[in-house]
Amino acid sequence: MSAGPLPDIHAIEDLYAENHLWLQKWLRSKLGCVHHAADLAQDTFVRILGKSEPVNIREPRSYLATIANGLVYDFRRRQLLEQRYLEALQQLPEPLQPSPETRALQLEALNALDALLDQLPPAVRRAFLLSQLSGWTHARIAAELGISVATVKRHIVRGLTQCCLLQ
Repeated sequence: MSAGPLPDIHAIEDLYAENHLWLQKWLRSKLGCVHHAADLAQDTFVRILGKSEPVNIREPRSYLATIANGLVYDFRRRQLLEQRYLEALQQLPEPLQPSPETRALQLEALNALDALLDQLPPAVRRAFLLSQLSGWTHARIAAELGISVATVKRHIVRGLTQCCLLQ
């Protein structure tokens, strides 16, 4: 059973050799951190290697920047999520705060859940989050989103189904 055509490794090696330093500098200007820039530059090329279809790149830097921009967006979203999580933990009394190991596991699960929910259409995600995090009734969510209660129920089921993928 074949997984499809393999990427042209020589073309990717050339792409890497010719553009890696440029990409790293470009990312450093966006992120302000040489270490994060290096990580995301590597992740960009890993994404290209992971493509099942051969890639025909006419504008290499534009192509790399497009992939890297998506990675920067994900990185910043994870940073914000982590910051909000840590701020919430600071509100807990000392005896209730989780250990560093538990925190790391919870953050990993939170990031995985965030990535799964990000795959949902915005209206589905919003209905699900209003239900689960805000505790709103189906009727209130329907009024807020301008949709029927039946649609709200379908959206919530879809959100719950998506969360089950985490297990």
